[in-house]
Amino acid sequence: MNFSIATLLSQFSQDKLVAGKILEKKLGCDDDLDIHKLQIALDALEKAGILTKEMGKYRRVAREDIIEAKLRCSSKGFCFAIQDEEGTEDIYVRESHLSSAWNGDRVLVKIVKEGSRRRSPEGAVQVILDRANPSLLARIKKTSNGYRAVPLDDRLLFELQLLDENAKLDTAIDHLVHVEVRRYPLGGSLPVGRVTKILGSDAEAANDIDIVACKHDLPQAFSEKHLEAAKTSPKPAPSGKIAKAEIGRRLDLRSVLTVTLEDENYLNGKYPELVENAFSLEPLPEDQWHLGIHIADFSHYLEYESILDIEAKKRGTAVYLRDFTLPLFPESITRRCSFLVGQERLSISILLTVDKTGQVVEFDIQPSTIKVDHQLSYQQVQSFLRQQEDVPKELDEAVEMLDRLFYHLAPLVKAQRIQRGGFEFSLIDATCPFKDEGRLGAIVNNSALPIRALLMELCILAGKAVADHCRALELPALYCIQSEPDLMELEDFIKLGLNLDLDLDIESEEEIQPRDYQSFVQEITNSEHPKILTYCLKHTLKSPYYSTKPGAHFGLAYSDGYCHVISPGRRYADLIVQRILHVLFDEGRDRRSTRSRKGVNLGSSNCYEEINWNVLPASIQTQWEHDLAVAVHHLNERDKVAEDAESDLDGLKKAEKMKERTGEVFQGLITGVQSYGFFVEIEELMVEGLVHVSSLKDDWYEYRSRHSCLVGRKNRTAYRLGDRVDVQVKSVDYYRQQIDLVTVGGGSEASNEDFEDE
Repeated sequence: MNFSIATLLSQFSQDKLVAGKILEKKLGCDDDLDIHKLQIALDALEKAGILTKEMGKYRRVAREDIIEAKLRCSSKGFCFAIQDEEGTEDIYVRESHLSSAWNGDRVLVKIVKEGSRRRSPEGAVQVILDRANPSLLARIKKTSNGYRAVPLDDRLLFELQLLDENAKLDTAIDHLVHVEVRRYPLGGSLPVGRVTKILGSDAEAANDIDIVACKHDLPQAFSEKHLEAAKTSPKPAPSGKIAKAEIGRRLDLRSVLTVTLEDENYLNGKYPELVENAFSLEPLPEDQWHLGIHIADFSHYLEYESILDIEAKKRGTAVYLRDFTLPLFPESITRRCSFLVGQERLSISILLTVDKTGQVVEFDIQPSTIKVDHQLSYQQVQSFLRQQEDVPKELDEAVEMLDRLFYHLAPLVKAQRIQRGGFEFSLIDATCPFKDEGRLGAIVNNSALPIRALLMELCILAGKAVADHCRALELPALYCIQSEPDLMELEDFIKLGLNLDLDLDIESEEEIQPRDYQSFVQEITNSEHPKILTYCLKHTLKSPYYSTKPGAHFGLAYSDGYCHVISPGRRYADLIVQRILHVLFDEGRDRRSTRSRKGVNLGSSNCYEEINWNVLPASIQTQWEHDLAVAVHHLNERDKVAEDAESDLDGLKKAEKMKERTGEVFQGLITGVQSYGFFVEIEELMVEGLVHVSSLKDDWYEYRSRHSCLVGRKNRTAYRLGDRVDVQVKSVDYYRQQIDLVTVGGGSEASNEDFEDE
């Protein structure tokens, strides 16, 4: 079965009957076996009371006693179903009520016992919607009944019976392997798995990219059928020219001076070639600017719900594992759509008129044709603008344009962001494959390459313009939302700052505002530990997510909607938004009725007051609203997987570095205190480790939560947030990325307040 139960149920609504044939098409059931599996799933859901069948068609049943949630289990076997909605109770699920569900699975849970003041409600898993572990990392062991795989994740409390298909498992006993789950637990039978790859004798011997890709079930290559489909997809003319008929349907911008900007690593072939953005700038009267942000038109070459589109949606986003990229599309597709110097390319152009204060006063969004004049790296441009390198004569006009872009326009736009309360993080080694705020949700300024952050300021304007347009015309859209940080989670950071004599006040005790972070960043800049404090503050931000409704974006200080649009070759959400724009261009009604002589420009921000009709036909509007509602949860999950994978690789690299330095002594700063110990950030390496309370042999230490410190009863030594300590690297668990430290000096003297009863 190539679809999950969650995907199947997303095809239904409570007021609409859906035929089996429609489901077969929507879910890509290509053969009799897939159709048979679909029917089994439908019968099971009908029996469970989730679906009802009427006249041979199916409808979703409304069940107030059934709750959708995600399982979170501990290594000790305690499991809770966590609901998506904030402020809702977690539901305790006993082992006997798991119904073979595993940690991380998305499930439907039936409440079997209501909660009380002291106890959580209890539930039983009724349906497993989506399996979180289609594969896993494990060690092989031999038993009297054959070979078994023991998962490395200690929250997966089971073993898998292994299929010894290649008779090589005897040589892999105790080795780290990647196991594909072939059959989940059935009754009293163990789950069954197949070893797909032997990674090494242990985690340290394995390739770290393999570990991360296998752990998060990330495909490292495309299948033959996808590569073949990429070869046969529409190609531009060998001459690099677009057909005249297509140019006639678009805004012709081929004569406009246009430049692409990429990191030198991309231009030097370190990453797969993907240049999906180009820029133009023209001065206007009254100190205004005409800024063009041009986006590669991937949607023109990729048919919706084609085999390549389905695979891209499944991946959700490209994943960047340092020098290794797991892309959204085969390289032949990205090369075909990328902007190349001297080649005509199809694009979506967002043309913004910006006034002398940096505000967008109007915009126009149009399908277009461009021809890139120059391709430059950030490093080249920065060197030219600082006059560290002579500008070749053929680049004079382009460099003059970029001087206006970065030294005149971008600072004005940045000033507008700062005025509305926006903030940015300053990091020396900041890297981001996206030209907007990326996964972090906030602008990152690399002090060695400041023009990159300035370009982000401009690219974000494109996302804001598209969001405003979709909202004003009531188009279906995927909005990028970032909730405000949790005040409770921010408390430790504020205590840390206060202990370091920083002024970290917040304006309102009820709600965190972007302006609070703006003041935090200013305080951090002038502190003794800017790198550590920036790292800590960055981790208090919540991850952005997609929604079909507009909402606030905390990191950018937008209150009324923002979209991701500039990376359709890297993020599927951007591709969806691009498709919505094409639906507007192709199917949108530019006049109230066919009797009206004059239409409006549906791409222009000036059309809003003239429109008093539904822009999209009702059937198209409804279909896209449904499709986006189906896609949004999956895309949020894929973003989370990508974020976790990228973070995992960084953790493995740090663990590898610290393993080599076991026994060495470093100075660090205490950044977190818990009852079981305290966390120390080693500023020299920007690596965090744990000093467990059991390693503090000189006294009996008690945890004081009010003061966030551990206090020694006899010697009155305290370990509190912000204290400097000398620590020795005791041991490193490479796979779990756990660095154990022991103190060899430091801390502070406890006060009488530290001993007061809490």
